[in-house]
Amino acid sequence: MYKIAVMGDKDSIYGFAALGLDTFPFTDPVAAGRKMRELAENNYAVIYITEALADKLTAEIDHYREQMLPAIILIPGVSGNTGKGIQSVKKSVEQAVGSDIIFNN
Repeated sequence: MYKIAVMGDKDSIYGFAALGLDTFPFTDPVAAGRKMRELAENNYAVIYITEALADKLTAEIDHYREQMLPAIILIPGVSGNTGKGIQSVKKSVEQAVGSDIIFNN
């Protein structure tokens, strides 16, 4: 059975534990990168990661973008939304569909 993880600073992710998701608080990008690889190898199908931490793990995230699993989804943290999460989703949709289907008015 596949699992779902949430990674990021403690304040941003602690609420996800109440939903039954596995939470992994990190601020150190090296340790977070190791944990991401470990999660990917251990039946985690979805990894939510705060935008702030994702900024520090660009190469690692790009590595998994080309694979079926895990799906890595960027979420805003307590510091706010940087817009990188929606950019990531838009890029994935463009790859899957072949064109931009999200229009900004």
